[in-house]
Amino acid sequence: MRYKRGAGKERFFFIMPDADTPSRNPLSMDKNSKLPRRLLALLSRPWFWAALLLLAGAGYWFWASRGTGTEDPKGAGKRGGGPTPILAATAKKGDMPVYLRGLGSVVPESTVTVKYRVDGQLMSVHFHEGETVKAGQLLAEIDPRPFQVQLAQAEGQYAKDEALLKNARVDLERYKTLLAQDSIPKQQLDTQEALVRQTEGTLKSDRGQVDNARLQLAYARITAPAAGRLGLRQVDPGNIVHASDANGLVVITRLQPITMIFSLPEDHLPGLMKLVTAGEKLPVDAWDREQKQKLATGALLTVDNQIDSATGTVKLKAKFANDDYALFPNQFVNARLLLETKKDAVLIPASAIQRGQQNSTFVYVIKDDKTVTVRPVKLGPSEGETVALESGLKPGEQVVADGADKLREGAKVDVQTPGAGKAAAGKPDGAKGEGRKWDPAKAAEWKKKRGGE
Repeated sequence: MRYKRGAGKERFFFIMPDADTPSRNPLSMDKNSKLPRRLLALLSRPWFWAALLLLAGAGYWFWASRGTGTEDPKGAGKRGGGPTPILAATAKKGDMPVYLRGLGSVVPESTVTVKYRVDGQLMSVHFHEGETVKAGQLLAEIDPRPFQVQLAQAEGQYAKDEALLKNARVDLERYKTLLAQDSIPKQQLDTQEALVRQTEGTLKSDRGQVDNARLQLAYARITAPAAGRLGLRQVDPGNIVHASDANGLVVITRLQPITMIFSLPEDHLPGLMKLVTAGEKLPVDAWDREQKQKLATGALLTVDNQIDSATGTVKLKAKFANDDYALFPNQFVNARLLLETKKDAVLIPASAIQRGQQNSTFVYVIKDDKTVTVRPVKLGPSEGETVALESGLKPGEQVVADGADKLREGAKVDVQTPGAGKAAAGKPDGAKGEGRKWDPAKAAEWKKKRGGE
């Protein structure tokens, strides 16, 4: 079809294409069209409409999810719909222990390496590895025969010189009598007196040789220098050992009692030293690496006399009876020192604490009409799943312990009991929510089930 403007008249006429005229794309436009050809070609593509629908859905989701944040508990207003299911906990009054925690390692009270005092062949060993021994207990023997021979020689020399001394003293008495009768010169008496003194000195030297030989013979019997638990044997019987050997025979470590050295930040030092100087006996607990099992309970022994300037910490030493050998030397432990106990503190579960802007803390308090209100609180010490509050809440008030992520100021709540389900359905309306206690294990199970729904 063609369009032709005439003089004062508009005419339309058709031109049938012949065989030589090429076919034209119905979507193609001429130069006078209002829409470009590329736009019309784009609109004809299926993937264009799919991408457009995807962008529209993403935009709607972003707009709908902007109001679900918890940055400002009062700013979003109330939500529509039914009450929000939550778990409640009642603030109660109780004692809250204040602990100081630090990393430490177990240190034995004494560690002794049993070494040889003389050279010789190790003849026998009288202990078992891992055995607990007492001080003075026989551990091993070195061949004593060379030292027995040396002792016999020293005793013989001592007996010989002792006889010479006796004879010299008898001659000295004779010379004194003869000098009184003027039968000998005085020089002969002086010479005899010097001989007596010389023989006395020789006899003292011989006595020292005898004592030394007895000492070497005693060193051939190796005894435990301290009480404790034996380690692994370093030398087998039959070997030639020397006093200069570095390893020694065995290592004795005292495990009962045992000590632990741990570090605390210097900020805790003033309050700690007040109790230490007052003579307070502060209990210390030793926990395993994962802080899941308590290994032993002891008492603080002492505090170091200086602060480590590199770390800003001070070292402390605690002592444990270690009756069950739960602590072992060089063992890594977590120390927990009981500094004080706050009496009659307001206690709530840690899960009830919410955080807002500028790290502010608050809780949702459940009112009598089953609505919640935001209450700022000041946190105190915490232990496990329990937090002590310094202000903001009174004992007996109920707070939201779980399910607070969808709450706002004045929102309606439905207080539920973990695992109650069918049992709660049979109660009258007035009895709903009575006598419920916070149980972290049941709360976790309830939260998991609620998330699956």
